[in-house]
Amino acid sequence: MNQSYVDYVPAFKALSDVTRLQIMDLLSSGEMCACDILSEFSISQSTLSYHMKTLTESGLVHAKRDGAWMRYTLNKKKAEEVISFFTGITSEKEVNDLKRHTNKKSKNHCC
Repeated sequence: MNQSYVDYVPAFKALSDVTRLQIMDLLSSGEMCACDILSEFSISQSTLSYHMKTLTESGLVHAKRDGAWMRYTLNKKKAEEVISFFTGITSEKEVNDLKRHTNKKSKNHCC
């Protein structure tokens, strides 16, 4: 793998909330301004701002200011990287390909 597990934690954190998943779904249709996203939910503007900050800091969403408005787009390249990473860690591997985190044997360890 090209990147470490820790590099993907922000993206998985961002995806661990139903509202943020729904926002990602909305953005899959194209660019949206914050006011249009907000109209789809029964949340406050500050709550939407929190969710958008989480999504943008994870890299899954791009944000740009357009005067007084914020416009958001899905970062498809980052989304594809996260999908590829998840596919990689959940795919069956040969035992020899797995790195052991410890070489110590104890009565609490298998093998």
